[in-house]
Amino acid sequence: MSKFSFNHKVLEAQASPIRLFKGEISHIDGLIDLTLGQPDFHAPDIVHEAAHQAIDNNADGYTSSMGLEELREAISQYLKRHNDLTYALDEIIVTNGATGALFSSIYALLNPGDKVLLASPHYPVYKTIINVAHGEMVAVDVSESDFVLTPDHIQEARKEHGEIKAILLNYPSNPTGQTYTEEQLKDLADEVRGTNTLIISDEIYSELVYDEKHVSIAKYLPEQTIVLNGVSKSHAMTGWRSGFIAAPKEIMDQIFKVNQASINTLNTVTQYASIAAYSEAGDQYIYDMRDEYKKRRDYLKEEMGQLGFTTSNPSGAFYLFAKIPAWYKDSDYEFCLDLAEEAKIGVIPGSSFGEAGAGYFRLSYAASQAELEQYIERLRRFVESHQ
Repeated sequence: MSKFSFNHKVLEAQASPIRLFKGEISHIDGLIDLTLGQPDFHAPDIVHEAAHQAIDNNADGYTSSMGLEELREAISQYLKRHNDLTYALDEIIVTNGATGALFSSIYALLNPGDKVLLASPHYPVYKTIINVAHGEMVAVDVSESDFVLTPDHIQEARKEHGEIKAILLNYPSNPTGQTYTEEQLKDLADEVRGTNTLIISDEIYSELVYDEKHVSIAKYLPEQTIVLNGVSKSHAMTGWRSGFIAAPKEIMDQIFKVNQASINTLNTVTQYASIAAYSEAGDQYIYDMRDEYKKRRDYLKEEMGQLGFTTSNPSGAFYLFAKIPAWYKDSDYEFCLDLAEEAKIGVIPGSSFGEAGAGYFRLSYAASQAELEQYIERLRRFVESHQ
């Protein structure tokens, strides 16, 4: 027991179960690590060149707390080009990754007890930020609805929980890879339109949609939507920590205060590098990487299906969410631990993504084709040894 006093919501919070499990198995020699959503590509050359140029030009000082004007202009053009969304420069803030965007948005919105609805299984950091901000997470189990949130889910949640302050959408989804069709988004927008509920739309995987073009719900509900995005997944720039928020100015004016107080400004060299990433010259890199992920998805679904695994049918991102076979009688945590210790395969227990994820495991196919083929061979031997 510490003699110091802490924020009681922080004391109740847990560290990321994804990182905890990765740490638990990291000592295993020869592990095929499919735990993290870490692209196995490198950032485009134009990004590296822009960063070097910024350093050579002594770009060492602060920028505006909203971000470089040139960067916000590049983001505005990028959103128009890719998503047919129109935002003025004072409706865009540069953040410390999409996580920073989420943090600032949640803290600006929530008063104690305010409820945030989201589809579950869900990325675990959502719960941490909502709870530490003294909000209440309302997790809706969507495992029986093809992993998508529906208007019926929202209506049922309102009946049970009362007013919903915000709905947090994440699509394509971490951990399932599922996304929403244009019609599904229109239906959700119609359900929320005219209410006091805001949509926080985490679209960090938006460029990794395989079969149809990604559509932002902000296209249909701009006045009630906060869009979160960045270059981490689209440009393989996870370590650069470059994200952004786009929202109506009335909302953005309040989010800005939190972002300024928490980070003041994203580091300057990363901002110049991000201008290059958001330029049209960076678009082809996105498409090439996306096409490679799609090949890997198709390969894994086919191979895992032959081994008796039922998986999600990811429309984007780079995750498979697989159901643990009936022949395995212990928990998803024990399954993943056995898989690591016996087969030297690292994946994440589904329960890390909320109660709705129990009985599943998540694997990231942001790995080379050779590693994935080795994974399948090891998985085959594991299955044969247990059946």
